[in-house]
Amino acid sequence: MINDQQQKLGLFFALSAFIMWGVAPMYFKQLAYIDAKEILLHRVLWSVLFLIIVTIMSKQISKVIAVFKQPKLLLMLLLSTLLLGANWGLFIWSVNNGHMLDASLGYYINPLINVLLGYFFLQERLRRRQGLAVALALTGVIIQLIAFGSIPTIALILASCFAIYGFIHKKSQVESLPGLMIESTLLLPAALLYWFFMPTSTTSNMFNNDLSTNGLIIGLGIVTTLPLLCFTAATKRLLYSTIGFIQYIGPTLMFILAVMLYDEALELKDIITFSCIWAGLILFTWDSIRYSIKENGLQKAMLKNSV
Repeated sequence: MINDQQQKLGLFFALSAFIMWGVAPMYFKQLAYIDAKEILLHRVLWSVLFLIIVTIMSKQISKVIAVFKQPKLLLMLLLSTLLLGANWGLFIWSVNNGHMLDASLGYYINPLINVLLGYFFLQERLRRRQGLAVALALTGVIIQLIAFGSIPTIALILASCFAIYGFIHKKSQVESLPGLMIESTLLLPAALLYWFFMPTSTTSNMFNNDLSTNGLIIGLGIVTTLPLLCFTAATKRLLYSTIGFIQYIGPTLMFILAVMLYDEALELKDIITFSCIWAGLILFTWDSIRYSIKENGLQKAMLKNSV
């Protein structure tokens, strides 16, 4: 049972994670002249180094070692590692190639996928209005597919990868820092191999880069790991459906940046799809607030009667 203090802490972690993710495209845009795969390898490399320091300082190395002695748990983290790597790479590519709106749409869809995962696999109750909210989002995707002959591929991949990633962390017993340390370490061999064999670019040799470029590259470790640490900490302290509700802060910030700051075109198909998903999120939010008020009222009444 999660107590009130843990819920408040979980709320803080969740808000911190999604606000940082919402403004992260501004950081990646500063590295738009670097190939997405090269940025990804640096995300992995500097994340590992940053996490080693944090893990040692927090004296959690023993917890990391303990996971490597549990094959089933390590297999779960291997799956989450693959999902994390796919999410990182596709997000970088979409932001730096004019598809920030698609990334935003993906993270709008993601909370509703979280609700479904909570319902089917975690026995979290799906109320009637929540089901209608999910149906509205699905309607937007279907309309785009039928009327415009396209499917929001980037959005759906990002949404699915991150939803399942979060679900695995919810089910596992690994704490946030050791879990992320292991995931980043599992990605490291692939990153180093790519760095060794990748075609030479203007930024591939860090000794030839200016201090500003190297500073941004090294900073990828903090930009990557800090929100993830907050997110995985939040999954341990909040209902998965609650995380799904809070999560649309991130895509809202991305949407504003894409349209207002980076002038991405908002086409009719985008407007229809976004409108359906926004309608679903509004309905979901309204239902969650009503349910919370009702539950609080019942708890107060029970306490009053017991006195």
